[in-house]
Amino acid sequence: MFSTSARACQNLLSGIKVSQRFQSTLVIAEHNNENLLPITRHAITAANKLGGEVSVLVAGTKCGTVAEQAAQVQGASRVLVAEGDAFKGLLPESVTPLVLATQQQFKFTHIVAGASAFGKSLLPRVAAKLDVSPISDVVDIKDKDTFVRTIYAGNAILTLKAKDAVKVLSVRGTSFEPAADGGSGGKSEPAPSGDYASKVSEFVSQELSKSDRPELTSAKVVISGGRGMKSGDNFSLLYKLADKMNAAVGASRAAVDAGFVPNDLQIGQTGKIVAPELYIAVGISGAIQHLAGMKDSKTIVAINKDPEAPIFQVADYGLVADLFKAVPELTEKL
Repeated sequence: MFSTSARACQNLLSGIKVSQRFQSTLVIAEHNNENLLPITRHAITAANKLGGEVSVLVAGTKCGTVAEQAAQVQGASRVLVAEGDAFKGLLPESVTPLVLATQQQFKFTHIVAGASAFGKSLLPRVAAKLDVSPISDVVDIKDKDTFVRTIYAGNAILTLKAKDAVKVLSVRGTSFEPAADGGSGGKSEPAPSGDYASKVSEFVSQELSKSDRPELTSAKVVISGGRGMKSGDNFSLLYKLADKMNAAVGASRAAVDAGFVPNDLQIGQTGKIVAPELYIAVGISGAIQHLAGMKDSKTIVAINKDPEAPIFQVADYGLVADLFKAVPELTEKL
């Protein structure tokens, strides 16, 4: 029979046991079976702000090289590798059960991926299966439970405290520095095995656009055109300027919807998020959906003939001029 003091002591110890949970984070790597994509390095930086051990899950068909790269990234203490035809194309229908099996074995407190097309299609599935609320587009981490994210197309910033036992986060790459190489070499081990082949989808093929210009999301200089370009042929003005500046070329949704350029150039809330050192907006009015994808740029230059265009409210430098005169003149001077 327990005395009152003994029972109180037991309750105290029991409470300590329940509240103690080692911090550990799983970062889901995004790659092309040859190289670790930059968004994963940003996600590893975010994961290290959470504290505790960081594991990186690499799934693919022949991803040994990617696993070696992940092991060398600072902050990655362990790399879990899953190879097989089931992961061809990294379909979310195949990767989701792998993530769940990994979570079942290792009991991570956080699951993190980049806020890319891959992360946005995968993490909601994982969160639904775990019966937790996913936290998307995280731009800052205050502590293991408190996160900052954008809402209303970036017009407002929300700080929230998550109470779920497992936090599922997609992080905006432009808000976190990329983790560098030079780690001590995280240990590599197989991920939980199983039949992960999807019964509802199949990867057939993909066609990737090739360009000599820098990749849009990692370029230091980005030149974007909007509806003011009037036609796809006129984007040649931007291509010439981009070649002079070693810049990437982007576009607003209005330009993409009008068929001026392909949608892989789209920047904005429903496109790519960029934060270059220099962003030049040409013929772009500045709708909030577009601003959500580029307003973290270090320096913003706007060229528009409408002095009332909203883009001038966020621009560091604005030129009220006809773009068909201003852009060729700028190209010539460079």
